[in-house]
Amino acid sequence: MRNGIHNLVRMHKSEGIYEILRNNADQDAMDWLNGKTATLVHSKSARALFMTYSQLASRFDKTSVTKYNGDSSDTSFYFKSHGADVLQLSRIYLLVKVLETDPVFYTPEVAKIIEVADTTELETFLRYLTILPESESFKHAAVEALRTNISIIFDAITLNNPYPALYFNDQQWNQMYLKAAFMERDLSMIESVDERANADLARIISDYAHERWAASRKIDPMFWRPVSKFMDDTLLSDMERLMTSEDPVENKAGALCCYFSEDKRALALLEKHQNLKEQIASNKITWNTLKK
Repeated sequence: MRNGIHNLVRMHKSEGIYEILRNNADQDAMDWLNGKTATLVHSKSARALFMTYSQLASRFDKTSVTKYNGDSSDTSFYFKSHGADVLQLSRIYLLVKVLETDPVFYTPEVAKIIEVADTTELETFLRYLTILPESESFKHAAVEALRTNISIIFDAITLNNPYPALYFNDQQWNQMYLKAAFMERDLSMIESVDERANADLARIISDYAHERWAASRKIDPMFWRPVSKFMDDTLLSDMERLMTSEDPVENKAGALCCYFSEDKRALALLEKHQNLKEQIASNKITWNTLKK
């Protein structure tokens, strides 16, 4: 899911979500939802929104396997790649619909729903946050999710999610990346790592690695990916350690960092490891195939 970020930003149409939902949900449930959304569109009501949202779980089946009937839109692809169930679709559809109707009135009301959401609801909201109109308005909830130690909540905003790359500042991004490493999440599932790399993060990565090494603990070799463009004496020493490690995956990670660094010293270091250099040049070693 590293592509299509900007297309997702424009995914502010409830019609596409409605069609997916209509093809999967019970007709009685859709008739009920149509009536409720019509009321919310024509008569702005926070109370009606809260009531409708709370009743979705009793109307839509979260155990249903969603079918997409050949729909290849960005919306469908995003839902399909995340394994969205019918209940999740209904929740996102409702929020998108009211936010399209009147963002000024409904944005603070949707924010209130998020504040009192249970774990399952919050996971859904965070995972599909990018789809919501004016999704940057809900950045506080996304940043707050970085504080949690509940993996499904942290993963929802961090993994396979374009939102952080689009809206987090460097401090928030760096906090997310470091905590993902600390929680031993799959770093290969974080979007736009190369684009969001920054000098502070490179320093943080090296500092964290030294702490782990001092404690004789391992580090996910994928952790090093953002350091390429920020080589200094310390990082060069780190790269040398990686490329002379007994772990072949660490060898590859160090070589990849040097190869893409454009730093003369790092490139000279890589010259000592011609086999690795040649495999990277021929795309046999990439960040996407690092652990394969």
